[in-house]
Parts: sequence; structure tokens; C-alpha cells
Amino acid sequence: MTQLTRRAMLSGATAAALSPLAAPLPVPAATPPTGKQAPGIYRYKVGEFECMSVNDGARIFPMPDGFVRNVPKEQALAAAEAAYMPKGMVTVPFNPQIINTGSKLVLIDTGFGPTPNAPIGLLVANMNAAGLDPKQIDIVVISHLHPDHTNGLKTADGALVFPNAEIKVPAQDWAFWMSDDNMAKAASDEMMKNYFANTRKVYAGLMDKVTKYEWGKEVAPGITAVAAPGHTPGHTAFAVASGSSRILIQSDVTNIPELFLRNPDWHIAFDVDPQLAAQTRHKFYDMAAAEKALVVGFHFTFPSIGHVEKDGAGYRLVPVAWNPTL
Repeated sequence: MTQLTRRAMLSGATAAALSPLAAPLPVPAATPPTGKQAPGIYRYKVGEFECMSVNDGARIFPMPDGFVRNVPKEQALAAAEAAYMPKGMVTVPFNPQIINTGSKLVLIDTGFGPTPNAPIGLLVANMNAAGLDPKQIDIVVISHLHPDHTNGLKTADGALVFPNAEIKVPAQDWAFWMSDDNMAKAASDEMMKNYFANTRKVYAGLMDKVTKYEWGKEVAPGITAVAAPGHTPGHTAFAVASGSSRILIQSDVTNIPELFLRNPDWHIAFDVDPQLAAQTRHKFYDMAAAEKALVVGFHFTFPSIGHVEKDGAGYRLVPVAWNPTL
């Protein structure tokens, strides 16, 4: 009786490989790798409203010094690495929302707009993939005037991307960023100086066409502006309600949830008033957790929707499961 040993198996495998009748090696596929993702689109319902999270891309970059102002950089890097971000790096996605109320097609935030040689500025391409023409948008609602939320209003040559839309911005943010006095005070802060200059560039020629909205008011049917200051003076979240259903679009109440949702008292470099931003985070997420509300985050990982639960001194995000039906 032949014993089945490792030596016998190896010698048999060698003989088979040398045999002229041995099976040929597999031939690599002729189709080249795609090198990019499929369109980032996720539809969901809020009562009778059909909504869509549309990915504008994501940035992965080395964490700058001072990215978190009030903790050592090593602590912030450890939190990012614990969330499986590439070592030394942070990942920030961007996800505008489209709400079809039945009477109006509403876009909340516009993303970066044209950004050559960067994996961002994908909103229009992903809208087209979903069968939507930017000309169909009735209302563009801006949560605050930071570049990643407002630059997508215009093409590279300055034309309007959403030519038929009414543009609505928070009144308090407009007053802050359009103030010459505030701009002069920010002259020594490079980031803030660039923000002021960018706001004026984006809204050049639109000053008389922009509608300023107030907190506590509807910006579109079923969409109410919610005060969420701190990130910017007029930073706004939104409550979207239809029938008995409601979700909260948090805009930038937190940036990277793995860092600032888990640690709501950390101060990200982009917050104009870090203390007020931290107070807003606690207030907003205590409300969301108590309501067990669905929360949509501009900088949450796509499709950017989940529930927020209290977790010790902070909070944690529980992403929704992908639902193939509406």
C-alpha cells in the first residue's frame, strides 16, 4: 500500500509540472484595471421624499500640525490609526445631499467644483450618472460658506453650474464672510484670509441673486434650517421631515467622525469658534441620540448616513446597512 506522505505529494507535484501533458498556466485577463470607483450615489426615503447622497470625492492627506488644536498631534494620529486610516494620514469624504420634495429638487451644498488632478469635485459627474441634469435643481441651499460646500456653484470658467436654481445661504454666515472689517482682522491668519478671498470669488456677480435665510425657518418644503454655530458663525444643520419621518442633516457639526464624534471636545483647525462648536456638537448629538434620529454627515464615510449613540464622554456613529430598495 502506498503511503501518502509530504515527500510523495511534492514529488508527484514536481512530476506533474514537468510532464508535457501538464495543464497550461492561466493567462492574465486582457481587460485592463479600471483605476477608479463606480459612481457614488445612494438613495433613501424620508416619508414621501426621495433623497440621494451624492459623493463629491474624498481627500487623503498627511495630518498637518495643529489639525486638532487642543490635543497633542500624536494623540490625534493614534485616533486616526485606530480607525484604520493610513498611518500618519487622515481621510475626509465630501457628500452633498439632494432632496426631491415632490414640488422642488433641492441640493444641499455643492462640493468643491472643478478640481484638476484631484479625487474631488465629482458631484456633477455622479449626478449625471444618476440621471440628473444640474439644470433640474430648483434650490441650492448652502450650509456655510467654506470652499468644500460652496465652490461647486461655478464651473472653472465662472459659469453657474445650477443655472435655474435659487441660491440660499445662511444670513449670519453671509454677514460674517462678507464683512470687510472681519476680513481685515483675519489678514494674519493664512487659512482665514484664503476663506474670505474664496467667498468673494465664488459669489462675485451673485451678490444680488442670493437669498439669505434665517434659522428656524423652512428653506424649502419640509426642510428647516437648524442653528449649529461654531464651525462658522452661521453654520447650519437641517431637519428634513415628511409625514412622520424625519432625518437630521448635520453638515459640519463634526468633521471626521472617528476623531470629533468620538471626542466632541477636540477642536479642529477649521472651527472659527472652537468652544461654541464643541457645545453645538454635544447639544446636537444629545438630541440625535435621544430621538434615535438618522443623521446625515457631509464628512461621514459614504453613503454618509447613520445613527449616533452616546458612548462615555463622547459618541459613536452606527452606519446604516446598505438597503437595495427604497
